[in-house]
Amino acid sequence: MNIKEAKQEISHTLQAYLEKDELGNYCYALVRQRPILLMGPPGIGKTAIMEQVAEENGVGLVSYTITHHTRQSAIGLPRIREKTYDGKKISVTEYTMSEIIDSVYACIERTGKKEGILFIDEINCASETLAPTMLQFLQNKTFGSHKVPDGWMIVAAGNPPEYNKSVREFDIVTLDRVRKIDIEADCDIWMEYAWKHQVHGAILSYLNIRKEDFYRVENTVDGKFFVTARGWEDLSELLKSYERLKIPVSDQLVIQFLQQEEVAGKFTAYYQLYTKYGQDYGIRELLDGTLPEERKAEKQQMAANGGFEERFTVTGLMLDALNDRFETVSELEKRLHMLHDALKYWKNYQTEKKENDCLADFIQEKKNQRQVRQDSGMLTVQEAKRERWMAGRLEAYEQRLKEAHIRSREEGFEKIRSWFAEEVEYKKAAEKAAGQCLDRAFSFLEDAFGDGQEMILFVTELSKNEKIMTYVSSHGCEAYFRYSDLLLYRKREAELQKDCEELSTDPV
Repeated sequence: MNIKEAKQEISHTLQAYLEKDELGNYCYALVRQRPILLMGPPGIGKTAIMEQVAEENGVGLVSYTITHHTRQSAIGLPRIREKTYDGKKISVTEYTMSEIIDSVYACIERTGKKEGILFIDEINCASETLAPTMLQFLQNKTFGSHKVPDGWMIVAAGNPPEYNKSVREFDIVTLDRVRKIDIEADCDIWMEYAWKHQVHGAILSYLNIRKEDFYRVENTVDGKFFVTARGWEDLSELLKSYERLKIPVSDQLVIQFLQQEEVAGKFTAYYQLYTKYGQDYGIRELLDGTLPEERKAEKQQMAANGGFEERFTVTGLMLDALNDRFETVSELEKRLHMLHDALKYWKNYQTEKKENDCLADFIQEKKNQRQVRQDSGMLTVQEAKRERWMAGRLEAYEQRLKEAHIRSREEGFEKIRSWFAEEVEYKKAAEKAAGQCLDRAFSFLEDAFGDGQEMILFVTELSKNEKIMTYVSSHGCEAYFRYSDLLLYRKREAELQKDCEELSTDPV
């Protein structure tokens, strides 16, 4: 199973476990709610999908890497209690609450989310003293004498023995009480995630050419050498930062993330080419339509005459630039939705007040709410930015009302409605401009490469891009539909040819 399929399975399981009847009781018997055990190589995104599942289902998430824990922190500290049995006082040992269980209750208190996911990573790499505790946890959903709260699904993750010498095998009794999901690294599936999360275009373009370098783990006599999805994503963030700061990127830097010398060297060389081709082809100007026709023709001829790597890199540069354009449109859409919801709420806020003075109170209340949610960890960095933008727009509206000497609440709201309409028109203009960029990209690639493998790559990667597909489904794109149909036809043709070849070699 790939990581995308695993994420979907976990999300469906969570929904099943949390389903309630008309009385508010869980429909799924608690004793039958098996923990999920994810087994797969390191760095393929097991932790990342847990964050996504929790966010998308609106539940809490508590994550722990069990290798950092001692027996005391996992089970709790022992203490002596006196109990009376048959009239006799007897000293017994009890345990304080586990740090892990305590963190679940702390999450409930901090976020107000009474349901969630308890994620334990590297569960089969726990120290020898913790091995019985981990088996008890998977079998009985308890740490020591303390039970995981109802409404919290358990997900554990581990690495197969070939990746970690510290791995301990689970017995059949334990495996019979969990749902074991084996995950494999899949470059194509990761690329869908990468487009959505703005992974650097050079990495996406490189992996389109060399998918075999996406994930490597080698144990040799000279040591351990590896390249993982986590390494690519972390490298992406540093590349963006270095580019903003104009710091050169060296192979000594890259190998810190891609810890396999051959892959690190190839990617460093490719990154330098990617940067140079971006400058040589003037991709931004091509897409914006600001490049003179004679220069555009030169670029098309240069691309047509380029080698395999250059042609694919130009296609990758186009995809990266388009992703930036549509990401801007997508962010504008989300911000306007947030602003629209806030204005609807303000319309009914303190209706007894007939003047615009209450707008300042409303803005401050929104700021306070944002701060509380931010402090409790309920907002991502991007969500916090959107809320700050929304507050800024409301403050700008308030200032404009004051400058226009408008005090009436009703008149003020109508004025704000007109200003919001201007914001919507700006978003529509940005959306139209992005669509024109998409059309120009198709036109350039068609003139340079025709319907060759570069166009196949372009259409295939566009289909993985959620933001661009949202636009295409709403506004259409004649070239995209035309080439998509051609790709489907070719795929079917190849399948038929394969069937014919198999029939021709069938001895019957």
